[in-house]
Amino acid sequence: MTLPHSLGSAGDPRPAQTVEVHRLEHRQEEERKEERQHSLRMGSSVRRRTFRSSEEEHEFSTADYALAAALALTASSELSWEAQLRRQTSAVELEERGQKRVGFGNDWERTEVAFLRTHRLLRQRRDWKMLRRRTEEKVQEARELRELCSGRGPWFWIPLRSHAVWEHTTVLLTCTIQASPPPQVTWYKNDTRIDPRLFPAGKYRITNNYGLLSLEIRRCTIEDSATYTVRVKNAYGQASSFAKVLVRTYLGKDAGFDSEIFKRSMFGPNVEFTSVLKPVFAREKEPFSLSCLFSEDVLDAESIQWFRDGRLLRSSRRRKILYTDRQASLKVSCTYKEDEGLYMVRVPSPFGPREQSTYVLVRDAEAENPGAPGSPLNVRCLDVNRDCLILTWAPPSDTRGHPITAYSIEQCQGDSGEWVPCHEAPGGTCRCPIQGLVEGQRYRFRVRAISRAGSSLPSKASEVVVMGDHDAARRQTEVPFDLGNKITISTDDFEETVTIPSPPTNVHASEIREGYVVLAWEEPRPRGRAPLTYSLEKSVIGSGTWEAITSESPVKSPRFALLDLEKGKSYVFRVRAMNRYGLSDPSETSEPIALRGKPATLPPPAQVQAFRDTQTSVSLTWDPVKDPELLGYYIYSREVGSSEWQTVNNKPIQDTRFTVPGLRTGKEYEFCVRSVSEAGVGESSAATEPIRVKQALATPSAPYGFVLLNCGKNEMVIGWKPPKRRGGGKILGYFLDQHDSEELDWHAVNQQPIPTRVCKVSDLHEGHFYEFRARAANWAGVGELSAPSSLFECKEWTMPQPGPPYDVRASEVRATSLLLQWEPPLYTGAGPVTGYHISVQEEGSEQWKPVTPGPISGTHLRVSDLQPGKSYVFQVQAMNSAGLGQPSMPTDPVLLEDKPDAHEIEVGVDEEGFIYLAFEAPEAPDSSEFQWSKDYKGPLDPQRVKIEDEVNLERLKKLSHEIRNPVIKLISGWNIDLLERGEVRLWLEVEKLSPAAELHLIFNKKEIFSSPNRKINFEREKGLVEVIIQNLSEEDKGSYTAQLQDGKAKNQITLTLVDDDFDKLLRKADAKRRDWKRKQGPYFEQPLQWKITEDCQVQLTCKVTNTKKETRFQWFFQRAEVPDGQYDPETGTGLLCIEELSKKDKGIYRAMVSDDRGEDDTILDLTGDALDAIFTELGRIGALSATPLKIQGTEEGIRIFSKVKYYNMEYMKTTWFHKDKRLESGDRMRVGTTLDEIWLHILDPKDSDKGKYTLEIAAGKEARQLSTDLSGQAFDDAMAEHQRLKALAIIEKNRAKVVRGLPDVATIMEDKTLCLTCVISGDPTPEISWLKNDQPVTFLDRYRMEVRGTEVTITIEKVNSDDSGRYGVFVKNKYGSETGQVTISVFKHGDEPKELKSM
Repeated sequence: MTLPHSLGSAGDPRPAQTVEVHRLEHRQEEERKEERQHSLRMGSSVRRRTFRSSEEEHEFSTADYALAAALALTASSELSWEAQLRRQTSAVELEERGQKRVGFGNDWERTEVAFLRTHRLLRQRRDWKMLRRRTEEKVQEARELRELCSGRGPWFWIPLRSHAVWEHTTVLLTCTIQASPPPQVTWYKNDTRIDPRLFPAGKYRITNNYGLLSLEIRRCTIEDSATYTVRVKNAYGQASSFAKVLVRTYLGKDAGFDSEIFKRSMFGPNVEFTSVLKPVFAREKEPFSLSCLFSEDVLDAESIQWFRDGRLLRSSRRRKILYTDRQASLKVSCTYKEDEGLYMVRVPSPFGPREQSTYVLVRDAEAENPGAPGSPLNVRCLDVNRDCLILTWAPPSDTRGHPITAYSIEQCQGDSGEWVPCHEAPGGTCRCPIQGLVEGQRYRFRVRAISRAGSSLPSKASEVVVMGDHDAARRQTEVPFDLGNKITISTDDFEETVTIPSPPTNVHASEIREGYVVLAWEEPRPRGRAPLTYSLEKSVIGSGTWEAITSESPVKSPRFALLDLEKGKSYVFRVRAMNRYGLSDPSETSEPIALRGKPATLPPPAQVQAFRDTQTSVSLTWDPVKDPELLGYYIYSREVGSSEWQTVNNKPIQDTRFTVPGLRTGKEYEFCVRSVSEAGVGESSAATEPIRVKQALATPSAPYGFVLLNCGKNEMVIGWKPPKRRGGGKILGYFLDQHDSEELDWHAVNQQPIPTRVCKVSDLHEGHFYEFRARAANWAGVGELSAPSSLFECKEWTMPQPGPPYDVRASEVRATSLLLQWEPPLYTGAGPVTGYHISVQEEGSEQWKPVTPGPISGTHLRVSDLQPGKSYVFQVQAMNSAGLGQPSMPTDPVLLEDKPDAHEIEVGVDEEGFIYLAFEAPEAPDSSEFQWSKDYKGPLDPQRVKIEDEVNLERLKKLSHEIRNPVIKLISGWNIDLLERGEVRLWLEVEKLSPAAELHLIFNKKEIFSSPNRKINFEREKGLVEVIIQNLSEEDKGSYTAQLQDGKAKNQITLTLVDDDFDKLLRKADAKRRDWKRKQGPYFEQPLQWKITEDCQVQLTCKVTNTKKETRFQWFFQRAEVPDGQYDPETGTGLLCIEELSKKDKGIYRAMVSDDRGEDDTILDLTGDALDAIFTELGRIGALSATPLKIQGTEEGIRIFSKVKYYNMEYMKTTWFHKDKRLESGDRMRVGTTLDEIWLHILDPKDSDKGKYTLEIAAGKEARQLSTDLSGQAFDDAMAEHQRLKALAIIEKNRAKVVRGLPDVATIMEDKTLCLTCVISGDPTPEISWLKNDQPVTFLDRYRMEVRGTEVTITIEKVNSDDSGRYGVFVKNKYGSETGQVTISVFKHGDEPKELKSM
């Protein structure tokens, strides 16, 4: 087979020589790559080599074939023969392109390359031909479609639809046509052409918007009921469509689409909130609940939805969502910090969902250890693998004054419920790796914060995680098949059979922190089917050695956290894969990795600003901190004047604005914000300017409830209700707009604000219909625009009955009553108004009931006997001689309930006889005004009534209360005294009382009387109430209330003895009682104490009193009796002396005295600070006892020293100076101390060592300096002595001496060989001679002497009794001589040595 090397039509424009060189280089590079992977493809002895050309487009794996087969199974069988043929061709191509050509040698490789290139070029040619043919087919189809649509008669794609509408509403008829060219459109009403110009302006509106035809008929009347037809026509034909319009007369709310029955049946009840969600301040580990009331029953309770921070909540074991009796509630049984957030409740309504929201703040629970920090939160598990994961959490907002030093992590395995500490993370990070977990097990984690004060409570447990290979899902592909079935294909099923795995790749650090590094790598490819584990190695850069990293369990995941790296060092790592067949080669080394420094906390946000919001809240805003590590913000507040910041939120806020609730009205506050990250809580921002808590000024909401109060020929009087939200300020006026239904535009009625809610509108057209809208204005500006009112016809009222009353309002609302007020009608009809008829309707009902049996004459009425907890609606009708007039606009629903903050008007008489009325409203806004009226008829007469300011009002109220309720004057409140024997005396003093005065003493809500343990005295003449408790105990804990009454005068004084106050009193009483009992026998008048004498002797002393002859005194140290202690019975003084105090004297010392009357002891703890104080005092005395410095010559040099009475290196510090330069121990200068001396030794002194020497002794806060001058005669004398001693030392050193070796006595048996060896020294080498009984020894026959260096040996062979005697070795040189002696005793066979006989 001959293959072309190039094709002219598709050849490369480059020169053939250049192409061949490029291909050769590329092929060589591919060969090198294949050789590197040669040993990894198969474990067989026969290896194959596969060459892939760069011109080959793709190589398909076995998994690709499996996926293609699965897709083929799921395809539809209804295919044309062309599609089947095309699929078969593609399958053949796929198989051919996926085959691997195995060649051996360069010839076969060149053949394969040429074949693949030719195959690719042929395939490109075929694809181009197919693409050209498909393009021509598409162009032909588009040309035919354009010709088909270029001319076509009209036809209706969507025809007209009939409508039935209510009178005075608008109807829109629409249809859709298709035609080419665009047709002419004509509309007909009952076959009469509609010309909009012949009808009032705006009656008909005809549009044609690209084939969408519409006819709008506005303000339909009965005459508009007809058949409407639209006809369309062009050059190719015409078409028409018709529809009927039926206009019905509106019969009010009792019928039609506006009726309540229809709305309820179609959309459900119109549910409104009748209560407001208020902020909740919950506490960790405790329950809380949210609830709201509805005006109607919610038909589907499941439609009520609760959200937290925008996330839908559902019922769980810890959280319940309930609905009963028009009340929806959310109850949480155990609160965690994660439950903090913005809660919202949503309920469906016909006019859109109704929503309410509030914030729930969760405070820290009481810590187990006082001062311990709050618990962490938001514990999450990230990067979960087979045996490891990353744990993160958020730091607490309140550390209670102690910084967090560490975090303790606990884990719970499965459902055991047992929490076990597993790790401890440093305090500067909220992220930690967890290793050594078991694959397939379920785990939960929680975290505690640790500070110097102790450990916090545990956080909320994390979500349950299951350890496993979470990358397995990404290696699987699912193909849907046959209505719900699926085929799952995993790449693991097509792994090749691999024995020794290949090395892992891409070893890198996925995470680097201050205390650890997480190492990650990719699995080897191919990985094989056998399970893999990994071994890791590390090397310090520059060391050149590799060290294996050990782990408690095999590493199964391609992740590993290194926790023991050293800071400041750089490491490289490599990984090996291991399976049951063996260990792979090491991977390529990673990049150099080093631990990072301690992470810094984020900076605080800037531009923190506070704004007024409500009477109990303040709004905060700040600029965001742009950092990816940001977890949120913590907010802190404090009252002006206070130095302690209080935590506002315990869960980080994600937004840059927050409303702080729960503040005190009228108080000034400051706020600051901190950024939160995994590094901890950052620094505080600058505090905001002090802001006073009160209602913010905002624009009001829209007015509503428009009503026609009177109507003339060309004028109307319109009234409306005030806005529901006034914006925290007084409404200054209203702006009213009008709109004629026959016009398009609105027109302003007034340019200046109207101060009242009634406006007369003039210059109207009789018979026209008008609608109105309004806006309210206050100091903040103009508020929202109201919705348009109903249409009112401008037609003069001539009816004899009166018009509607207006401004009907309810006030003084209580649980069963309220006050109703209204204004009389502006149109009175044929005669004056003679009375009013009031009707009431329970909310949700459609029946109006009269409130009173007959009409009333006034314009106010107190309505009583209503049911508490229900909502009511009221309306008023005026009547005259002609009958009842039009009803007023109904009031808004009024909920009857007692408000806890409601106040009543107080009435009294002051000391001057004036009647006063007082009313208190502490939370009233600054813009509030007090308006007094009599019988609800306007302001009071200023000539008879004087309105006082707040200060005088308080004085009058106080005086009034004193007159009505006289009080027994209190001289001294409850006082507490401790008597001699430990009794507790509780007493108070009031003014002198009459003999008829009564006392009732209440203890814990129960009256008590005198008893053996509790004695009560009441002296009326002195006004003294006294309670004496003999033995105070826990049963006496509680509140004591003295209720005094003397005629009409009363008083009640309460003393509370609980918590720390009671515990402190109980301890004092017990100590007083024990002290009294102790003093009944011998006792220590002076407790055990220590003192130090001038000789640095430590003495422990005490003094006993109330002793007698039989009294016994004992000393103890560490519970063992000390016999050395002294006791003087005459003076009662005890004495224990410690001569030289040291660490062994550390312990507990006790002195005890006893006799038949009792015993007493005193203890002195000489450990810790007490022992340090004694050593410090000894050091001070020792420093003061130092003698002047003395100079002494030695054989090594010159010694300067001072004598002291005591010295302790731990508590005394010495420093030597030479010419004001500090000296340190070195080769020539040696510094040292003993128990009684401090010295400086100058070795080999020189002239430079002359000068002033200073010794500085420091002991505690005391310091002393001693000086001497080493120069002149002092230096010469010291040098002379040094030279003399040095010469003597040289003589002594070089003198001939017997150093060691000879014993004093040696015994030996006859006929044995005696060997004596000694060591000598001397320079020059001394002369040696042996003596026997002071006579020289002649070394002949049996005597022999041997000298080996400094060893001298004498040997006597076959000793006999003549050899016994005193031997000596005599050594001599020019510096001196010395004799070493030994006595030799020789005994016969069978005899014992003399030494043994003496034994």
